[in-house]
Amino acid sequence: MTFGSTNDIPSVGRVLAVDWGEARIGLAISDETQLIATPLTTLTRRVGKRLPMHEFLTVVESHLPVGLVVGLPFNDDGEEGETAGLARAMGEAFAAKAGLPLAWVDESFSTTETLERLTARGIAPRRRKEMIDAMAAAVVLERWLATRIPL
Repeated sequence: MTFGSTNDIPSVGRVLAVDWGEARIGLAISDETQLIATPLTTLTRRVGKRLPMHEFLTVVESHLPVGLVVGLPFNDDGEEGETAGLARAMGEAFAAKAGLPLAWVDESFSTTETLERLTARGIAPRRRKEMIDAMAAAVVLERWLATRIPL
C-alpha cells in the first residue's frame, strides 16, 4: 500500500528508501530507471538521540536521489501507532532537509521477508544483523517501485 505524494516523485532518477528503526535506519537506492532496488547502508543512532542527519545528507549528496520513500510500520490491527508516528517524523525531517518529494509505503513484515531472503541465500546469522536494515529498506523500495509499473 502506498500513501502520500507518490506522484510528486519524478518517474526517472534514483529514489532513496528508508526503513525506520530506533537504533538503526536502513537505506536502499533504486537505479535511474526505477526498476531495481539495492540495499545501500545502515545509519545508526543511540536510542533517544537526534537523527543521523549529517550521514543521511552525505548519502543524498553521493547518490542524488529524486525522491524519498519511507516505510510506515502499522500495528497488528492495521492502524498507525506510535512507531508509525516516529517514522513519519523522521521521513518528514529527512525529506525537508534534503529537499526531496516524499512517499510512504506500508512496510509490514519487511524485516520478516528480509530474514527469509537471507536464510534462503545461506547467510550466516551473525552476518544477517549487519545486512538486515538496508535489505529491509530495499524491500520497502521494491514495494513502492511495484506501484509505479504501468499496467
